[in-house]
Amino acid sequence: MKPVPITQHAPLVNDRVSEFAGERLYLATGSVNDDGIVAPESVSYESRPSRADLSAKPGDVCFARMHGTRKVLKIDEASAEAILSTGFAVLRPNPEYLYSGYLRSWVASDAFQFAKDRLCTGATQKAITNAKIATLPIPLLPLAEQTRIAEILDAADALRAKRREALAQLDALLQSTFLDMFGDPVINPMRWRIGQLEDYFSKTRAGTCCGPFGSALKKHEYVDDGIPVWGIDNVKPNQFLQERSLFITPEKFAELQRYAVESGDILISRAGTVGRMCVAVPTVNQSIIGTNLIRLTLNPDAMLPVYFASLYTFCGERLPGLRASGDDRAYSFLNTTRLKSLVVPLPPIDLQLRFAAIVESIDE
Repeated sequence: MKPVPITQHAPLVNDRVSEFAGERLYLATGSVNDDGIVAPESVSYESRPSRADLSAKPGDVCFARMHGTRKVLKIDEASAEAILSTGFAVLRPNPEYLYSGYLRSWVASDAFQFAKDRLCTGATQKAITNAKIATLPIPLLPLAEQTRIAEILDAADALRAKRREALAQLDALLQSTFLDMFGDPVINPMRWRIGQLEDYFSKTRAGTCCGPFGSALKKHEYVDDGIPVWGIDNVKPNQFLQERSLFITPEKFAELQRYAVESGDILISRAGTVGRMCVAVPTVNQSIIGTNLIRLTLNPDAMLPVYFASLYTFCGERLPGLRASGDDRAYSFLNTTRLKSLVVPLPPIDLQLRFAAIVESIDE
């Protein structure tokens, strides 16, 4: 398996958009994620953004130039007429040496993305230049082997897509179940008792806690392994992910125990996707929240964490106190004072327990 410069058999192309009538599909880097094209828009030649200036052909492989951005797209017949943002680099594989599906899989791999990020430069927005892209290697295999590998990976991608679709359906089922059991929280048709969230805080631990500021936890204090520090990447809408945490030493953990996380704590992002939350279920005994998180600890005899997290994941954009600001269920509060004053309905604990049992069965 001999590595060669990627542009040796997949040169960079810089085909510019020529004048056209009507409208065409426009793809910016924000239009693409792991599922492919998710937010396309149509533009005319006159209305297109200044960065909408690249065209591509079927079989071309495009990837985002920016540091830390894993956006990869293979142009097919459906997107062949699309206009691309100049935030993409476009590779055109030579079919005598490179199978386009294999090229796309390699560009999407951790090895390629890590190498790309290491070569990104820039003062504000780091990105990789054409000259640096030309130095990136690709393992050159026989075409038959490239095709076999790509087909296996395409099949795996299809399975992952089906799994994502199934999970989305389960989320919709859970939301429907929540509304059936508790009613619309805005209308409160079942006349549940209404109270401020601070009335339901834990009686044994601090109800809310912001993550340590930079002066308390500096970048050079992170280590390769040790006590996990949970960040925004660990908090998905109503889902806790343990992967991709940072780490500190046990000695540093002893200094920062006030930020410790226990199973059942609610983690809420307060930067980036502000207001995204989940119930923490770490498999480790010791961990803390990072700078950009808020920890919320409730009294489980009054309000279950899974009820509150579901309430604001499913209905938060319509409840008073949290105003949706756009995509990904992002809200407006940033501090613990705003959290304390949230007004929430409180169903009977036995009904919350029944809902928690349904959530657990779906998770399993």
